Amino acid sequence: MEIFRTASEIREWSRARKRSGRRVGFVPTMGALHEGHASLLRAAKFHADSTVLSIFVNPTQFGPGEDFAKYPRTWEADLETAHREGVEAVFAPGEGFYPDGYRTIVRVPDWNSVLEGEIRPVHFDGVTSVVAKLFHCVEPDVAVFGQKDAQQALLIRRMVADLDFGLRLVVAPTVREPDGLALSSRNRYLSATDRRRALVISRALRACAAVWDSGNRDPSEILDAGRGEFERDPPDSVDYLTLLDPDSMRVLDGEPTLAGFALLVIAARYGQTRLIDNMALGEVW
Repeated sequence: MEIFRTASEIREWSRARKRSGRRVGFVPTMGALHEGHASLLRAAKFHADSTVLSIFVNPTQFGPGEDFAKYPRTWEADLETAHREGVEAVFAPGEGFYPDGYRTIVRVPDWNSVLEGEIRPVHFDGVTSVVAKLFHCVEPDVAVFGQKDAQQALLIRRMVADLDFGLRLVVAPTVREPDGLALSSRNRYLSATDRRRALVISRALRACAAVWDSGNRDPSEILDAGRGEFERDPPDSVDYLTLLDPDSMRVLDGEPTLAGFALLVIAARYGQTRLIDNMALGEVW
């Protein structure tokens, strides 16, 4: 496994693999890898011949007061995971990735200000900008993202189509603990009590999905099932529990009925820890 620090190094490595007829798969991360990330690496290995992992805690997607400084950095453990999953190259540019600041923003207008984007105003501009930069450095044939960050995956999918990146985007399923909690680097911030309380998030998703599976397409009735779970075991706060049209990023709560698919999304807080989760209703991905 090789480790690269500069754009020119990883680009030449990737181009050399392509010249030899190998397809390059890419998984961009901020490190603090867990089994969810490992599943993305396995998906990249399935869809390509050579796998690149990037590790870069991107400052431009953190707003004021967010957890950039305390975001976990677990370099040695991350390398162990990468080695175990058969990663051939790690791209870890560090602070030098933005040598003179970052003046150019890649933005998906309107989509970047829905739900997560409204609550975290700079977040998605930072995400799409850094992912575009990483794509130009790595030049992958396949890029893999997790459904766990569903809005992020939708924005990247839109950006890839709009800017003709010429790569295949794969969205891999969310990986969960046996009790249903979605894996996240931020789970480590939860106390034991809040970890138990947070299980209501996946219960709320399942309750909404049960209404959908019954054939009921009324958004209010679908969402009421999830709200009922939150009333029985409330988080400290709920930022949203809603339905999105994945093709337009339009909130569907006020619709009289749903069409063939929708994305159910949740954000809730436990103390200082904010958790997001989602579930596809119909063929979203």
